[in-house]
Amino acid sequence: MPDQRADLIAIARAMRPAGLNRGTSGNVSVRSGEGFYITPTGMPYEALIADDIPRMAFDGSHRGRRKPSSEWRFHHDIYVSRPEVGAVLHAHSPFAVSLACLRRTIPPFHYMIARFGGDSIRCADYALFGSQELSTNALAAMQERKGCLLANHGQLVVGRDLDEALALASELEELCEQYWRACQLGEPVLLSAAEMTAVLEKFAGYGQQ
Repeated sequence: MPDQRADLIAIARAMRPAGLNRGTSGNVSVRSGEGFYITPTGMPYEALIADDIPRMAFDGSHRGRRKPSSEWRFHHDIYVSRPEVGAVLHAHSPFAVSLACLRRTIPPFHYMIARFGGDSIRCADYALFGSQELSTNALAAMQERKGCLLANHGQLVVGRDLDEALALASELEELCEQYWRACQLGEPVLLSAAEMTAVLEKFAGYGQQ
């Protein structure tokens, strides 16, 4: 059976060349039975080996030689409340951070917003990093969504597996950049509710066999 820790490290290392992270910011996790593996706090991804990856149980306890990411709470709460989620990724990508610092919800300026499950990408209310309040705010913004912004902080996405989580994080950063650029020229023309409903209906079978 493949080692989920190795897969987790590979995705964590892919975040920097994808333009999602620098240094030790951000974190990523993968569901594992009645718990999850998560990147450790304060360690550069390039230096990680399997034994550095802590495993957390749904009771909030962890085992391993390293402490889990300081943001473990929203990973934990997402897995507990959303059984369809297999991986969670949080990043401080430049354009997502820029819009998060403006505390902007991203409106339907482009139909690919529907990739995240609705007609907008919400921005969660601000709370201290690593706090239960931040997790509560993030879960509210993520309701019926696969991604959100975290005010004055960054982006958060969920996927069925690690590959989808990384793809969605890259997609969200791209949408943030496109929206930011469009706003430099004026007020983007938004798709109507009816137009987004049609897109969401088409996306219901997107990527399915």
